[in-house]
Amino acid sequence: MDMDSVLSRLPIKRFREPAPVVAVVRLAGIIGQAGPLRRGLALATLAPVIERAFRMRRLTAVALAVNSPGGSPVQAALIAGRIRALADEKGIPVFAFAEDVAASGGYWLALAADEVFADASSIVGSIGVVTGGFGFPELLKRAGIERRLHTAGENKAMLDPFLEEKPGDVEHLEALQREIHETFKEQVRQRRGDRLVAPEEELFSGAFWTGRRALELGLIDGIGDLRQVLRERFGDTVRFRPVGMRRGWWPWRSGSAAAHADWASALVAAIEERLMWNRFGV
Repeated sequence: MDMDSVLSRLPIKRFREPAPVVAVVRLAGIIGQAGPLRRGLALATLAPVIERAFRMRRLTAVALAVNSPGGSPVQAALIAGRIRALADEKGIPVFAFAEDVAASGGYWLALAADEVFADASSIVGSIGVVTGGFGFPELLKRAGIERRLHTAGENKAMLDPFLEEKPGDVEHLEALQREIHETFKEQVRQRRGDRLVAPEEELFSGAFWTGRRALELGLIDGIGDLRQVLRERFGDTVRFRPVGMRRGWWPWRSGSAAAHADWASALVAAIEERLMWNRFGV
C-alpha cells in the first residue's frame, strides 16, 4: 500500500478557510466639531475608530456607511484623507454606501472609497459651497438698540450680522467660496477620474440627484446596499464588524451656568442641523 493511500484513510480533520472580515464604519450626521448634545463628524473623534477598523484581524475590506448632508469642508477633507492614507498603507479596499444622503461634505467622505454605491433613491452630489446666515440691522433700529463694536483691523468685523452688508465683504466671501469649491472639484476629479461621464458644468453646479441619476453621471459605481454588495463581492460567509466610538462620561454637570449655555448652543445647533437635512427633503 502506498503512502497516499495510507494518508487518505487517516481521520485528518479538514480546516476551513477563515471567513473574510469587513469592518463597517458609520459616518452619520453633520460634519464638524461635536456640540454638547450631538456628535459631529470630526477627525478628532473619528481617528481612533478609523484606525481600529484598519487594524482588525483577517481584514478583507472597510465599508463606510455614509449618511450626511455635509458641513465643514476641512473636517470632510481630514477624515477622507485619514481613511485614504490607511487604505493605501495597508492595501485594503474601501467601499462607501450612501444611505439617505451623501451630499456636499457627505459626498466628499464617500470619495475616500475605491467604489461608491447608493440606493436608487439616495440623495447624492451637491458639489458646491454654501454660506448662510441672517442680518439684523433694521431690527436693531426698530428696537432702539445701538450696536457698539470696536476693532483693531479694518476687516475684523467683516460680515457682522448686526451691521449693513458691504459689497467688499461679500466679494471676499465669494472668493473664499470659489477657492473651497475648486478644492472640492479637484477631489472629485482625482477620485472619480474617467468614471465621470457628465460635463463639469452640470456636475459641479451644486445640484444633487437620486442614486440612480448619480450612477448615470458617474458619481457612483452602482446601486445596492452594504450587505448585498459585499456578499456578492466576498461571498455569503463574509463577516461584518461594526466599529464605533467609545462613549465617555457625560461632559458637563446639570444645573450649572455652563450647562445652561450648553443647552442654548445645542438648541441652535439642532435647528441648524435640521435645516441642513431639510434641504434634501429628509
